[in-house]
Amino acid sequence: MSILIPGCMVVGTDYTSPATITPDAWHQSLTSDLNSGSSSLEEWWTRFNDPTLNRLISTARESNRDLAIAFERITEAHAARGIARSQLFPSLDFNGGVSRGRTSENIGSPSPPAGKTSDFWATGIDAGWEVDLFGGVRRSIEAADATAEGVEEVYRDTLVSLFAEVAYSYIQIRTLEERIRLADSNIKNQQDSVNLTTDRLEAGLSPELDVSQATTNLASTKAVIPSLRNQRNIALNRLATLIGRYPSAAETLLGGSKGIPQPSRSAGIGIPADLVRARPDIRAAERSLAAQTAAIGVAEADLFPRFTLNGTFQLQSDTASSLLASQSRTYGFGPNFSWNIFSGGRIQSQINIEDSRTKQAYYNYQSTVLKAVEEVENALSSVSNERDRYSALNDAVIASAKTVSLVQDNYREGLIDFQNVLDAQRTIFANEDERAISEGQIAASYVALYKALGGGTRMKPGEVASKDKS
Repeated sequence: MSILIPGCMVVGTDYTSPATITPDAWHQSLTSDLNSGSSSLEEWWTRFNDPTLNRLISTARESNRDLAIAFERITEAHAARGIARSQLFPSLDFNGGVSRGRTSENIGSPSPPAGKTSDFWATGIDAGWEVDLFGGVRRSIEAADATAEGVEEVYRDTLVSLFAEVAYSYIQIRTLEERIRLADSNIKNQQDSVNLTTDRLEAGLSPELDVSQATTNLASTKAVIPSLRNQRNIALNRLATLIGRYPSAAETLLGGSKGIPQPSRSAGIGIPADLVRARPDIRAAERSLAAQTAAIGVAEADLFPRFTLNGTFQLQSDTASSLLASQSRTYGFGPNFSWNIFSGGRIQSQINIEDSRTKQAYYNYQSTVLKAVEEVENALSSVSNERDRYSALNDAVIASAKTVSLVQDNYREGLIDFQNVLDAQRTIFANEDERAISEGQIAASYVALYKALGGGTRMKPGEVASKDKS
C-alpha cells in the first residue's frame, strides 16, 4: 500500500524500459533442422531423448549448492523490499523500566530530600512517522522491487548455466567412453596384427622388423587409454559437484555407456528480438537499470525537507502500585521537520553518483544484449560447421576401414610390406577418434545454442517466494 498525498511531487525520474535494437535475423545460416519459428526451450535437454541426462538435471535442480545460494538471495531481496516498504508506516516502540536512586547529602535543597532513596517506574509507547511528502520512500520501494525482480532473474540465469554445465559434463563423459571403446577395438585389431606378423616371422615369410613395428603400434594405442580414463574421471568429478553428489553416487546415476546423445531434429530458435524476453541475464540487467534509476530519486529526496509526526504516551510513578492509575499518564505529540540547507555539495554529489551509476547500468544492459547475440551466432556457427566436419570425418572412417581391409589382405599375400598396414591402422584409429570427438562437439554445440537462447528457465510452482505487492 502506498500513501499518496494529494498534490505532492515524486522526486527522481519515472522509469521506462530502454528501447532495444536487435538484428532482424541471425547472420549465420540456419541448418536444416533449425528454423526461425517460435521456440520453446524450457526443457531443451529432453530433446536428447536420454533418460539419464533428464535424471541428472533433475538431481542438479534439487541438490546443487550454487542454486540453493541463488534461491536464498531471492529470499534476502524480498526481505529487503519489506524493509523499504516499512518506511511508509509509523513506527511504534513499547518501552518500560524501573530505577532506584539516592540523592547526595552534599548539595543544597535537593528534591527529593538529601539522603533519601527513591524509585521510578515508567512504561509507555513512542511513535514516529515520516510523511513521504516528496516520494523518496516510494522511490526506495521501487528500487527494492526492481532489485528483487533482478535477483529472481539471476536465479533463472543460474538455472540456465547449471543445466548447460550438467549437459556438457555428461556429453564429455559419453564422448570419452566412446573414444575408449574405439581405442579398445583398435587394440584388438592391432593385437591381431602382432599375432599375424609373429606367425609370418616363424614361417620365414616376414622379417622381425614387422613384429617390432606391430608391437610398437599396439603399445602406443594402449598408452592412449589411461589418459582418456583420467579425463573421464575429471569430468565425472565435475558432474558430481554439479548434481550435489559424491563421485561414487554420480557413477551410479550414469549407469553403463549409452553412446553420445544427439538432439532430435527440427527446432525453432526464434528471432534475435526473442532474446530480450528469453534471456534471464538480459532481464536481470534491465531490472538493475530500473533499480538504479529509482536510486536517483532516493538521492534527490535529500534536497527537500523531511516532515515527521512524533508522539509519546507513558505511565510514570514512584511506586509500582500506582503505575496504572490515570494520574500517572504523561504524553506529548506534534510535527517536526528538518531541512539540510547546506551540505557542502554532498547531496548533489550523491545525486551525480547515482546518475552515473544509472548510465553504467544502461551501457551494461546494451552490452549484455550484444553478448547474447554473439553467443547465439557462435553456437549456430559451431553447429553448422561441426556437422560438416563430422560428415567429412565419417567419410574418412568409411574409406579408412576399406583401406585397412585391403592392405591386410595384400600383406597376407605378400604383395606389400607391413608399413602400409601400420599407416592404415593409425589412420583409421585417428579418424575414428576424431569422429567421436566431433560427434560430442555437435551435441555440446546444441547445448551452447540452447543456453545462449535462454533455455531452461522455467521455475517450479512456488519455487520463488511470493512477493507482497500490496
